[in-house]
Amino acid sequence: MQKQTDLLQLGPLQRVILIYNGTLTKLLENLLGEQLTVVKIHEIVETTEENFPYLDLQANQPVIHRKICLQGQDTGTNWLYAESTIVLDRLPPLFRQELLESKIPIGKLWAKHRVETFKELLPPFEESAGQLGAYFNVSPDHKLLGRTYRVFSNQQPIMMLTEKFPAHYFKDIV
Repeated sequence: MQKQTDLLQLGPLQRVILIYNGTLTKLLENLLGEQLTVVKIHEIVETTEENFPYLDLQANQPVIHRKICLQGQDTGTNWLYAESTIVLDRLPPLFRQELLESKIPIGKLWAKHRVETFKELLPPFEESAGQLGAYFNVSPDHKLLGRTYRVFSNQQPIMMLTEKFPAHYFKDIV
């Protein structure tokens, strides 16, 4: 069960991460001092059964549903869990191919392919880790912090992403 997070109760770095509208991968890599790679947990291309108003998408359109962890290449630590729904036909073809076939984080693909984007952030939230706790080696009742946002390109919503991390991560400035 998600509830809105009181940003004033968080550490400064946690607040920055939750409201930052740039490429989180690059920010985290610089903070952590290690490269991050994508560990794909689940990825499927399928056709929507219903309209998806949040992405201005009618039924019977191809989308990618994916669940990943951003993992440190040196430490093997999962720093972030993310779920996304991506409108396949609104991505440039080479971007789409690399997204499906590589382990490159999405933010790095945007930069590599020079895709101009705008992020519309929803209020940050907190929730219990539940089954996601296993990815972070924390108990199911451990608190996760998260954010959800839509990504626009060419004035169309192309993705909806939710990112989560344990509440004890990034508590203090490193």
